[in-house]
Amino acid sequence: MELLLPTDNLLSELVALFISAFVSSTLFPGGSELLLIYYVKNNAQHWLFYFLVVTAGNSAGAIFTYFMGYYFNWGREKAKHKKAYHFFQKYGVYTLLFSWLPLIGDLLPLVAGWMKLPILKSLLFIVTGKALRYALIITPLLYFIK
Repeated sequence: MELLLPTDNLLSELVALFISAFVSSTLFPGGSELLLIYYVKNNAQHWLFYFLVVTAGNSAGAIFTYFMGYYFNWGREKAKHKKAYHFFQKYGVYTLLFSWLPLIGDLLPLVAGWMKLPILKSLLFIVTGKALRYALIITPLLYFIK
């Protein structure tokens, strides 16, 4: 098997993909999926680089959002946010497996931080959910382009 080293073009693609994934995982709109699909379709031999970078970027954005909830005062009155409070009390960090979902997924890490859920467990579930999402995007793509 040939070892494929990153070229300057690949490095710029990885940086763009990381930034796109980071931004799309915060409270700002964006979508890293289309960029990921484009890069994998045009450079399938580097799929693992793309997968690792997009997962890292999207996870880093979610962790950034988690810390926004953790450190900023978002109105800590739990009585005003009963539904979110009870939902996270019931399911805890497991809800972060769904932080990849459109719309509500960006809010899950924010609420998890606000609820002061354990940082390392939160990180584990965020990264796992993000990795599963991108694996589900890349796997069929690689199957159809070969």
